[in-house]
Amino acid sequence: MKEVKAFIHRGRIADIVHALEQAGFRHLSVIDVKGLLRALSEREQNYSIEIGERVTNEVKLEVFCEDEQADRAVQIIRLHGRTGQTLAGWVYQSTVDHAWPIDGRTDR
Repeated sequence: MKEVKAFIHRGRIADIVHALEQAGFRHLSVIDVKGLLRALSEREQNYSIEIGERVTNEVKLEVFCEDEQADRAVQIIRLHGRTGQTLAGWVYQSTVDHAWPIDGRTDR
């Protein structure tokens, strides 16, 4: 199993999620984060007292999928995450050693 993680501009997340869902990906998480991507506009930025500089409002997307689906997930994120900037975010891929469902059974 693979985890594909991406840090992208907030304005691109809806298109990415819809494209992933249309391609059959269902195990997704979307988390608001602050990072250092170059902002598309002033609305994406604010000053972080903790970091001591301007930060960009970004989204961290996590996709969990079978090994053979990971390349397709990366392609979709990179295609739909484009903003016209030279660098519009990052995509990472990691191996997941184990995954267990959370269910109502008590025998595990």
